[in-house]
Amino acid sequence: MIDSDVLVSICIPTCDRPELLELALASCLAQTYPHIQIVIGDDSRGDATHAMMHTRYAQDGRIHYVRNTPSLGQGQNVASLFSRAEGDKILLLHDDDLLEHDALESMLGLWRRHPDLEIAFGDQYVIDIEGKVDLEQSRAGNIAFYRTQRAEGLQKEPGRTGLVSMFPNNGWLANADLVKRVNYKAKFGSGCDYAFGVEICLAASKIYYLKKYVSSYRVTPGAISQTTAVSLNSAAVEAYRVVHALKLSRNLESARRVAYKRMVPIVVSTLSRHNQPINSLKLALTHLHAYNYGLSPRFYYHMLLIGKSMLQRTRGKRAVA
Repeated sequence: MIDSDVLVSICIPTCDRPELLELALASCLAQTYPHIQIVIGDDSRGDATHAMMHTRYAQDGRIHYVRNTPSLGQGQNVASLFSRAEGDKILLLHDDDLLEHDALESMLGLWRRHPDLEIAFGDQYVIDIEGKVDLEQSRAGNIAFYRTQRAEGLQKEPGRTGLVSMFPNNGWLANADLVKRVNYKAKFGSGCDYAFGVEICLAASKIYYLKKYVSSYRVTPGAISQTTAVSLNSAAVEAYRVVHALKLSRNLESARRVAYKRMVPIVVSTLSRHNQPINSLKLALTHLHAYNYGLSPRFYYHMLLIGKSMLQRTRGKRAVA
């Protein structure tokens, strides 16, 4: 049994997706743990979300809805939600994702076992736009982010949890004072989810990973991660900048290398596609470990991309001349 006097603030940023927000809200209101506050920040350009919230949820005292005028953008919107949260603990849920019905109860139970715990998180299902669970992709995704049975429990190196992307983009539960102290930072753009995860894990001393599905991540057309995927402002490029700028203790350098292995090939490809072949080549050669020291076919494919970019750049200079 969980002490019912612990208030959990579920923070939901939303933007022009009322039909998905409604599903997210339903998953929050269905929680087996009842003492919740739902804080919503609406960046929508249209009026559909506002109309839905006024019509369906205006009388529910658990829900605190604010329409941002003008819109704040992802980072500032989430930061504003954290500042409005009144709970002892905070959970972030994006408007297209879902919570399992016992997510809060499962994670709150960990504080009974570890009273000085600061953060808890679990596994994520992968669901499509219709809400159908892809079990194989879910299993593979959690393994790819180092969420395995062997890793369950208190994390020996909390900072590593964020660096290697084990910490999820949402569905986590954390002490409100820690969340507010770290906060989301708009300067990280589309990489603000990852940057926050890194910073909060570096700031925490006790993090628990629960080997249990607690949330669902929806693969949604038009999501920020997809619409900016090949831009110089993509989440991967921003994440690389975050990791590169960090001053880490020696015991976390191996985690930085793991992070580089995930993001460097994406950044190399992005730079080459944006007419920056020299920077792309330098990055690839500086982080050869990200390509298994040349044993990865991806390395040679990226060398071809860089070569093509160099050729196009040379032709462009000749045309101008």
